[in-house]
Amino acid sequence: MIGYITLGSNDLAAAAAFFDALFDALDGTRAFSLDHMIAWRFGPDHPLIVLAHPFDGGSASAGNGTMIALAARDCAQVDAIHALALSLGGTDEGAPGPRGDRFYGGYFRDLDGNKFNIHLAP
Repeated sequence: MIGYITLGSNDLAAAAAFFDALFDALDGTRAFSLDHMIAWRFGPDHPLIVLAHPFDGGSASAGNGTMIALAARDCAQVDAIHALALSLGGTDEGAPGPRGDRFYGGYFRDLDGNKFNIHLAP
C-alpha cells in the first residue's frame, strides 16, 4: 500500500497554485502546508501527494520514466483535468483519448516537469 508520493519543486508557491486548482477538480484537499513542503489528500484511506524542496538543497528535477497516474470518474473528467493542467501552465505529453480497447487517458507535465497521467479509473 502506498502511503504517499513526493515530488520535488523549485517554486512551491507556483506549484501550490497549480496543484490546488488541479487537485480541487479531483476532490483533493490540502492535508498540510509547511514552509518547505505541501501535501494533498484524496480521502482518508488514500495516499498523499507531497510537493517539497529537495532535502539535499539541490535543484528539483523530474525523474526519467517516473509518472503519477490520477484516476478520473469518466472520460469527460479526463478531458477537463488535462485541459485544466495545460491552462495552469502544464505541458502536453499526450492528448486525452483511447489507448487500446480498455484505457482512456491523457498525459501532462507539471511546472517542474513531473509527468502525470489522468485516466478513466478501471
